[in-house]
Amino acid sequence: MTTTTIDTPSSLPTRAEDVPAAFAERFNSGDADAVRELYEDRAAFVPESGEAVHGSTAISTANAPFLALGLPISVRPRQVHVAGDIALLVVDWEIGGKVRSTATDVARRGADGYWRYVIDSPFGAAPASTLQ
Repeated sequence: MTTTTIDTPSSLPTRAEDVPAAFAERFNSGDADAVRELYEDRAAFVPESGEAVHGSTAISTANAPFLALGLPISVRPRQVHVAGDIALLVVDWEIGGKVRSTATDVARRGADGYWRYVIDSPFGAAPASTLQ
């Protein structure tokens, strides 16, 4: 009998440029709670519709269809611009060949030193792509 173990995601990122990789690691673990930890309490998630949702419950609901694909996400940061405790992240991403786009995200370093999303706009910099 073969046992598959899902690794527990590492700690939250301490550098802005590590936010996309931390998201991918947590997403690929399949742990929705681990993904949720990467967002500030009052963060905004902008789905493909363009109508932002706010708060951890709504963001988890918006991320659920992507996690439900059960496919790994790959990320490739295109640009990371940091101004003090705020960062703009432009990231190309793809989920198992099913959906891809370019995100335009804003992250902030919290008082605890960890970076979290303030605005996650996965379709923010590219034409709309749909789940297949």
